[in-house]
Amino acid sequence: MKTKHKAAGFFRFLKWSALTLVVLIGLITGYMMHPQFGKRPSGERLKRIEQSKQFKDGKFRNSSPTPQLTQSWTVALSDYFFKKSRETSPKHKIPSVPVNWDSLFTRSHGLVWLGHSSYLLRADGKTILVDPVLSGSISPIPGSGKAFAGADVTTADALPAIDYLFISHDHYDHMDYKTLKALQPRVGKIIVGLGVGEHLEYWGYRNDQIIEKDWWEEIDLGNGFHVTVTPARHFSGRSIWSANTLWASYVLVTPSRRLYLGGDSGYDTHFKEIGDKLGPFDLAILENGQYDLSWKYIHMMPEEVVQAAIDLKAAKLLPVHSSKFVLANHAWYEPLERISKEASIQQQTLLTPRIGEVVDLDDTDSGHSYWWKN
Repeated sequence: MKTKHKAAGFFRFLKWSALTLVVLIGLITGYMMHPQFGKRPSGERLKRIEQSKQFKDGKFRNSSPTPQLTQSWTVALSDYFFKKSRETSPKHKIPSVPVNWDSLFTRSHGLVWLGHSSYLLRADGKTILVDPVLSGSISPIPGSGKAFAGADVTTADALPAIDYLFISHDHYDHMDYKTLKALQPRVGKIIVGLGVGEHLEYWGYRNDQIIEKDWWEEIDLGNGFHVTVTPARHFSGRSIWSANTLWASYVLVTPSRRLYLGGDSGYDTHFKEIGDKLGPFDLAILENGQYDLSWKYIHMMPEEVVQAAIDLKAAKLLPVHSSKFVLANHAWYEPLERISKEASIQQQTLLTPRIGEVVDLDDTDSGHSYWWKN
């Protein structure tokens, strides 16, 4: 009898375990249907992707071999959880400032860094926004990936009308569903790499708003504004499918400025190629932060960021991709410390404004401070 009871109990356990697993899979599958996860390219968009030189064997590829990790996943995860700095997040509020939109719009050439890789430019009468993430989180998992206290200085609803919106790639910390949904009625044109437009149309953007290009393709926006879509060394993806949309950087030429709008990238020869072909630049905006030796081929170390600016022939360098979210093991202030030291050694002019601070790009003394030391 005892044996029969044990067997019956075991089968009940298996039954409830299987039922729990089925329910869990159903919940996860249902959640993955949320629009924030985007949509895979299809139809004419997919046909165009398949013609790209960067698209091989069903995925976009970098120009150089680019492993996402330099060591095994188990070692990388172990390092991430057990070798993390105790200062990945600030102990106090980030010393940001509220955005003074009136001050920005009185300048011919101004910029406001909105934290991480989000920033808004005013150039020759146009308003340009790059990689806006203004919802307070960079994660599709509720309650995770939250912004540092004090780092959210504005909301999507508070932004002015946008003439040109640039998205470097479709990762969550650069392409935020909530922010882009809120902005859609006030965006003129949105410029993206191949395939990214599929997400945008799925989220309600009109096809005639989207300009979708391959590396080295050019866009004439009129009135002296010109864009060249340029390479980056990274990857893409919003769900279990990766590398089916193209990551990119951009060269933006205005009537009076040449700007390099960098996306996430490991260091490689493409910076010098871009500098030789399309430089010099008045300003290069490059990612600096969320790096680790475990993924050094897809995110630059601060010293490499300075070298990239030199390769680009940039008069000024604005480092972004830090000071708002935790995506790596380093102390939150380390990227700015290291790049400031290297820029000084290499005599590279560096802009390090506070989040929300209006930088006058015509003023040589505007935009540099050591605010993270306060």
